[in-house]
Parts: sequence; C-alpha cells; structure tokens
Amino acid sequence: MREIYLDNAATTKPCEEAVSAMVDAMQKNYANPSALHLLGLQSEDAVNFAKKTVANALNTNSNNIYFTSGGTESNNTLIFGTAKKLSRSGKHIVTGAIEHPSVLEPIKELEKQGYEITIVPASVNGYNKEDVINAIREDTILVSLMTVNNENGAISDLSFVKKAIKEKGSKALFHSDCVQAFLKTQIDINNYDLLTVSSHKIAGPKGIGAMYISADIKPLLYGGGQQKGVRSGTIFTELICGFAAAVSAFNGKEIAEINAYAREKLKEYKLNSPSNASNYILNLSVCGLKSENVLHFLETKGIYISTGSACAKGAKSYVLKAMGIDDNIIDSAIRISFSNATTTEEIDVLYEALKEAERILVKRK
Repeated sequence: MREIYLDNAATTKPCEEAVSAMVDAMQKNYANPSALHLLGLQSEDAVNFAKKTVANALNTNSNNIYFTSGGTESNNTLIFGTAKKLSRSGKHIVTGAIEHPSVLEPIKELEKQGYEITIVPASVNGYNKEDVINAIREDTILVSLMTVNNENGAISDLSFVKKAIKEKGSKALFHSDCVQAFLKTQIDINNYDLLTVSSHKIAGPKGIGAMYISADIKPLLYGGGQQKGVRSGTIFTELICGFAAAVSAFNGKEIAEINAYAREKLKEYKLNSPSNASNYILNLSVCGLKSENVLHFLETKGIYISTGSACAKGAKSYVLKAMGIDDNIIDSAIRISFSNATTTEEIDVLYEALKEAERILVKRK
C-alpha cells in the first residue's frame, strides 16, 4: 500500500542530508566537544559550524544561539528563565489562549507560584493587535505569543509587541514559539528578544532544537557550564549536525502551490484555517463525522493525518475552541500538513478517501 504522510506539523521525515550528517558526525566527531584534545576540538568546530548555520537562517549572530533538546525545553527555559531574572521588576505575564502546552503549562506553574497571568483571546486569524497591547502593563515581565499556530496555521503579526512593551514602560521580554514558523514564514529577528525553533519540523532529527536569546535570563539546567552556562549538559553533536544539515537543505518553494491546490480540491469541507495561514497547515472539518473515526479510516488507506496537536492525544482542541469554533465543527476537525515531498496526486488520493469515508462511516452511524 502506498504511504501518504500528511502529518508534517507533528513531525517530518528526516531528509537524506540530515541523516548523512548525523552518521558522519557519529563516525568522525564522536568526541565530547568540551574535551581539550584534538578530537574534542574537531567536534567543537562541527558544533560551531552548525550554530552559524542556524544563526544565519535567523539572520542573527551565532552568539545568540543555544541548543536544547527541542521546543518544549526551549520554551520552558525561556519562560522560567525570564521569570526568575525579572521577578523583582514585576510578576505579570502575558500569554495567549492558543499557545502550545509547552508554553501554557510552565506559565500555569508560575501562576501557582504567585505570578499574575493575562490570557490574550484569539480568533481563527490568530491574535488581535489591540488585545495584545491592552494586556501589557508596566509590571509585565514576559510576553509569550506564538507566531504560527500549530493547529490551524494562523499567522499572527507580532511586529508591534516590543514597541508596545516600551511604550507601556515595561521591562518585559518578548518571547515567541516559532517552531511552526522557522524557515516556513518570514521572521524578523529584531522583533523578538527570545525565540524557540525546532529541528524535527523541518526534516531534521527529533530531540534537538534551539533558542535565540538576546537578553539575560536565568538558566533552567545547572551543571558543567556548557553553552556559556545557559544550557548545561553534554553537547549533542550528532543531532546538532543533523539539525544544521536540515536547515541548509530546506526547500519550501512549491508549498504555496500545494496548499492552494489542496484548498481548491477540499473546498466542499469546512476550512478552519484562514486564507492567509501558513502554507504548511490546513485544518478542515468533515462535518457529521468524528475526527478520530476519519483519522483511523484514512489510516487503513495508508494516509496519515492528525486531529490536531500531537501533544493533545485525541483530546478536543482547546485551540479551536478558543478561536470561537463551534463544538460540532471541532469534533469533526482534522489537520493535514505538508512538506516539500507532498504532491498534488497525494491530495487527490486524500480527497477520494475522504469521500469514501463519508459514504462508509455515515452508513455505520
């Protein structure tokens, strides 16, 4: 059976370049990059080259890049690290209703510790400028809002946030979870103080991500002082090299055409992604059918999609709920997400499978 993988927002298949880079690093740069001998220095050179690759992709200096185990660790580090650093300036944090759990959960923990949280509402189009500005106060110490939503691909224009923070007389840092935005939409690094990216969303390996940090924060992990003490722990050379190789090999030139084709082909369904959403994500509802039933039916056809965030594990989407979408639409929502390997022929097969699902699953009800 032909395999059609349309769950790239959850994770992507590692590209050949990333796999080769990891194997090469395992064989040639296996020494600890912190070791002082020649082999250690060679591994350190490989890591530094990879750091420059990621930094260049963000149009920043490599001194601002720190590697982590992925998006969750990066988000936790930046949120807790900012809260610890700036707690004397205030205990107010601004975040949004449609953030990833790796942002919302650490902020909930901070709330238990006495921090005051303001949740910015959202629509299917993401965050509204006035809502964000109104949420920021003089005692705000952190604003954390994602650039591209992971469930419906909504892109929020957040270019005004740093200016708004300054105008409110706040010392807050602005953090954005850019896991779904990195390389897939334009990022002006000057709009952020702190930023999160991840490898496995761009055809790199799992278990590796990075933080952009242009301000002073407290570390989350303490140990040997690697990466200037910001992220202690043995540096994972192989994964870092795979990440950098994926960055260099990334190609999204035809994604806009794939997205447009999918929208036209699937237009009879309820589209939950706005017209200006990320080209990599399309959320839609097959009304009258449960999302999970559709997912498993498609699976029998060798087609792999999701019902939303992989972290939700089948739970009803709080993201779509926060966007104001009706419960019956949410119950029928599925997410298809593309990579540069996706073809129009695969979209055709998906469409025919959805039509078959409607014929068969409706009869079973």
